[in-house]
Amino acid sequence: MAASAPCRGPPYERATMLDGCGAASIGDCAACEKPIHRNSPMRKAPLLTMAASAGILLTVLSPVWSSPQKSAGKAPPPPMPPVAPEVKKATEGAISKALKFLAARQEKDGGWNAKYGPAVTAIVAKAFADAPEYGSNHPVVRRAVESILRHAQPDGGFYERQQNLANYQTSVVLMFLASLDRERHAPHLAKAQAFLTKLQYDESEDKTVKDSWYGGAGYNTTKRPDLSNTQMMLEALHQSGLSKDDPVYQRALVFISRCQMNESTNDQPFARGASDGGFVYTAADGGESKATGGFELGRPLRSYGSMTYAGFKSYLYAGLSRDDPRVTSALAWIRQNYSLDVNPGMPERQKHEGLYYYYHVFSRALAAWGEPVLIDATDRSHDWRVELCRKVISLQRPDGSWLNEADRWLEGDADYVTGLTVSTLQTALGREAGDARNGR
Repeated sequence: MAASAPCRGPPYERATMLDGCGAASIGDCAACEKPIHRNSPMRKAPLLTMAASAGILLTVLSPVWSSPQKSAGKAPPPPMPPVAPEVKKATEGAISKALKFLAARQEKDGGWNAKYGPAVTAIVAKAFADAPEYGSNHPVVRRAVESILRHAQPDGGFYERQQNLANYQTSVVLMFLASLDRERHAPHLAKAQAFLTKLQYDESEDKTVKDSWYGGAGYNTTKRPDLSNTQMMLEALHQSGLSKDDPVYQRALVFISRCQMNESTNDQPFARGASDGGFVYTAADGGESKATGGFELGRPLRSYGSMTYAGFKSYLYAGLSRDDPRVTSALAWIRQNYSLDVNPGMPERQKHEGLYYYYHVFSRALAAWGEPVLIDATDRSHDWRVELCRKVISLQRPDGSWLNEADRWLEGDADYVTGLTVSTLQTALGREAGDARNGR
């Protein structure tokens, strides 16, 4: 089968057009108008013409598909200074106490809570690997690695097939392995990255930018995409060194932008009239917020904290400029709803649900933003790292663990919550701040 002459279109549209392959086309090139087939090297790249035909607002498309606009704007701030010595000492003490709790609970196979597959083990083990008193070569970590590698699948993922959590489990494993000797684990890292990118809904699953699933990722290859799983995937790809110029980020920006309650940059019906800049759980199939449920006419979806910090962080990882309207509107919501007492935006009876997940994305997002002081909507300055550390330390249980009495999303499991919270404190101390902003 011979290939015709290469397309002469712009770089983002250019591909070798295959004649007579018999495969269904996924769109036409804007320059030469020949069909781009499913086995074309252009298959995974977003098409400007497809986006235009979808009717997406120009304010959404321009930053997503134009790298010069992504790189323009305000320069990132210099590295944040260390936290105050007394806060650092107290935080390190809380971390040490938590790690002793977790070390005593490591199972014989090297993992934690095997019933959840490799996910909890990876979260907890990364906390040990990032702790100076343990490190990646400590026996606790080595046993955890052995346990996790037993979950490796032929397709490159790390998961338990019967649990239908392939994206989530592989993402947390990839973050953990990327924190170790990268050369040693290079084959696993590359395969896991490739596996995660295949889970993203795009043209290869007959999803175009017209589709509300486009660019997102769910728990596996059949579940609808949501912002929580999408941000986990992007966090893993970011931490494992995938360039922000990779098309996976550009596709994800379409989905993430549609999860933001801002009608000027969101073409979905549920965003009409919305301008608060916060985020909801998913844009798929009409949208849903865990703070309000599904979209109903006359009843807008409600933005809430954990998803807003997740979306804000993902924008930064994808390389949007600091003055991009999507970034600035998300930051405005954060300033308007700054809180460490509740997961802001959640209904009163649910305000503590997902609190430790919220603390985690709070720390990762603000570390990626890179400013040590956040000014809220009342012009009050917050040293967010100090406030976060003090709040989290105040919630630590006598045995060194953390646990959420509002048990939802696994936050009634002490191993999971404690491992996640140690990572939150490590980020606040700066042990992961460089990773959060620029990759390790």
